[in-house]
Amino acid sequence: MKELRHLNKYFLKYKGKLLLGIIITIIARIFLLFTPRLIRESVNVVDQFRKGGLSMQEVQDELLQDIIYIIIAAVIAGIFTFLMRQTIINVSRFIEYDLKNEVYQQYQKLSLNFYKQNRTGDLMNRISEDVGRVRMYAGPAIMYSINTVTLFVIALIYMFNEAPKLTLYTVLPLPILSVAIYKLSKEIHKRSTIVQEFLSKLSSSTQESFSGIAIIKAYGLEPMTSTSFNELASESRDKQMDLVKVRSLFFPMMILLIGVSNLMVIYIGGKQYIDGEIETLGTIAEFIIYVNMLTWPVATVGWVTSIVQQAEASQKRINEFLKIQPEITNNNSEPTNIVGDIEFKDVSFTYDDTNIQALKHVSFKLIHGETLAIIGKTGSGKSTVLDLIGRLYDVTDGTILIDNKPVEDINLTSLRDHIGYVPQDAFLFSDSISNNIKFGKEEATDEEVIQAAKYAQVHKNIMGFSKGYETVLGERGITLSGGQKQRVSIARAIVKNPNILLLDDSLSAVDTETEEKILRHLKEIAKNKTTIIVSHRVSSAKNADKILVLEDGKIIQQGNHQTLSAQDGYYKKLYLEQLSETHS
Repeated sequence: MKELRHLNKYFLKYKGKLLLGIIITIIARIFLLFTPRLIRESVNVVDQFRKGGLSMQEVQDELLQDIIYIIIAAVIAGIFTFLMRQTIINVSRFIEYDLKNEVYQQYQKLSLNFYKQNRTGDLMNRISEDVGRVRMYAGPAIMYSINTVTLFVIALIYMFNEAPKLTLYTVLPLPILSVAIYKLSKEIHKRSTIVQEFLSKLSSSTQESFSGIAIIKAYGLEPMTSTSFNELASESRDKQMDLVKVRSLFFPMMILLIGVSNLMVIYIGGKQYIDGEIETLGTIAEFIIYVNMLTWPVATVGWVTSIVQQAEASQKRINEFLKIQPEITNNNSEPTNIVGDIEFKDVSFTYDDTNIQALKHVSFKLIHGETLAIIGKTGSGKSTVLDLIGRLYDVTDGTILIDNKPVEDINLTSLRDHIGYVPQDAFLFSDSISNNIKFGKEEATDEEVIQAAKYAQVHKNIMGFSKGYETVLGERGITLSGGQKQRVSIARAIVKNPNILLLDDSLSAVDTETEEKILRHLKEIAKNKTTIIVSHRVSSAKNADKILVLEDGKIIQQGNHQTLSAQDGYYKKLYLEQLSETHS
């Protein structure tokens, strides 16, 4: 149960509602337990009539009164049972809401390394399936536990006061049940953990298949992926069946328990009645009803135990992520005003997951309003420069200064608020085009959105859709072409009007004519911004104030277009190659 201690803070948060639920549960059980006593009285009345002690009219009056009391007690018990569910089950929903938010907030804090090392399907499973199982513990399991304990305590007090010896015989099978439940619970816990792990694997496999469905279809891989999924699903089914086989032992045990208890009541109670140890026949009827009333609570012991074991397994998986400390932390709680001066001082960076050194002793300086272009082969470290400016990673060696302050000392929220970032792989959400552009600035007006789209040369494309800017995109923006997705991403960065604009090869999917138009608008927009453009094309870099050429993480050339195009080296060679391609 130690993993479930994480929920104690939520139980304390809603302790008022839980306490009210416990009180309501006790009241409901008290009224429910009026029924066996009233039935005992009714049987005794009939028995007295049979012996000639009461007249028919007296019997009818007594039975009618007992029936009315039974109905009233049942109605009151039903009302309080409804209120019990409304309080305790509602608390479980509040806890589920709080826990999902806690998990989601933790996901938001964790660095990119975390997402490289964990599969999306597994992360989704923990915030949905695992949290759902924990909710079952926080609601139904607790409710039925309180219900069972309350019913047992009150019923046993009534039974013991009425017939102590018969009560002992009636509850005799319970210790055997307790031992069996303990042993089964351990096995359920072990198998529940395995089942949850396989559910995560299934979720991850499914998510990856859906995300890459275009590739699967293009390469005709449907049979292979289906076979792979079937194998995983079959293994998951086998693990589920292993769990079900253990859990299925509970209810037969319950039936056996109740049957033995009823036999005890009839046999022992009958002998005691004959021997005069029990004064009335109604007591036997009362005990039989008590035993049968305890059937469901006793049955829920196994069910609740199973829920608790599964919840602990799920909470353990959740706790594993909640205990991870974010690699990137906000070291300054005070908002910081960002102008946009950027300086790299002997910066080196190595990726933890691959141990690849992406940057080696990189140094450069940009003044607010300047534009820097970074050119280089794939894997030369260009995108890493942009990631480090936004503190998606922290440097391994060296220092990055923003406005002459170490980037680690700047308020992280303020830093990212002042950055407009267009990634190499344009990501759009399954929402309207307008909202995708406004993602950079939620309060942006329609006029600002349209103007940003015009600057990004995507306005005409958007107006070509039947619903224009209100067109809802498919997952990851699948409705749009690669070039359109890039231009919508550029519009998103423009509408934000940031002081620092980072473009990571964001024009690779557009034609040269459109590229020229976008670059002209960007030059106008970038007058008061610090802009860094990563590209494979000289056409995107030639108008920049400064150009860096990276190779294997090192700066091998730097200068402006005029200087570098006149020097022998990578830039001049690339420039001449692309120039000849343009004229051919």
